[in-house]
Amino acid sequence: MPDPSLLIAMLALLLVIGAFAGVLAGLLGVGGGIVLVPAFFYAFQTLGYDGPQLMQVCLATSLATIIVTSVRSVLSHNKKGAVDWNILKTWAPGIAIGAVIGVTVASNLSSTFLQGLFGLLGIVIGLYLGFGRSEWRLAETMPTGLTRAVLSPILGLLSVLMGIGGGSFGVPLMSLYNTAIHRAVATAAGFGVTIAVPSVLGFLFLTIAPEHRPPLMIGAVNIPAFIVVIAMTLITTPWGVRLAHAMDPKPLKRVFAVFLTLVALNMLRKAVGW
Repeated sequence: MPDPSLLIAMLALLLVIGAFAGVLAGLLGVGGGIVLVPAFFYAFQTLGYDGPQLMQVCLATSLATIIVTSVRSVLSHNKKGAVDWNILKTWAPGIAIGAVIGVTVASNLSSTFLQGLFGLLGIVIGLYLGFGRSEWRLAETMPTGLTRAVLSPILGLLSVLMGIGGGSFGVPLMSLYNTAIHRAVATAAGFGVTIAVPSVLGFLFLTIAPEHRPPLMIGAVNIPAFIVVIAMTLITTPWGVRLAHAMDPKPLKRVFAVFLTLVALNMLRKAVGW
């Protein structure tokens, strides 16, 4: 049993991380998972649950929180008329298929490999947030047909393998296809629901070895961590939405890009054993 003082410290950490993740989900559309996965990894590892399936626990628990956070975020954005329901409805089936594939793939990969993948993709996202330009375009409208059929499952797959919602990949994608940033952020919140619901259902059936399993688990989802984080994101996600509609998030994006790149580099360092 971990030291009670350590448990209290981890509780405080998760409360702060949950609050931060909620604001990010509403403000930047990058999804709280980009913060939650490394935070969960650190917390569980510190508590002594550093098993070969630790990343699966982190991914599943992060995605479980994203169900609630994304629903809250998309409803808040919808009140402002910012959600593009046509994009959401036409992209959702492919994203959901990719999410289901992602669960199957993630369940059969090692924790170390998933760490490395999170690190590499996190660096890519960080570089885009830091150096991407709003005027970059691939086309003037969102793709349909074969292009959508290919891109939508890839978006779902990569998001599950990182334990994140749809914003980190969905917002840049929609921006590159000439979707206004506020509309892209709002619609990506809906992507998050489409990714998280089928993937969490799959992770609920994943068996974690008892000797490496944190207490109070359902499948790969840790219930205490889920509850603590959700308690904060329910409060702070609407704050992020209000900020997104009241300010230019570009300067904050640059700061977050540096933070994310450092976190991703640290995950990559651990994956290679440095």
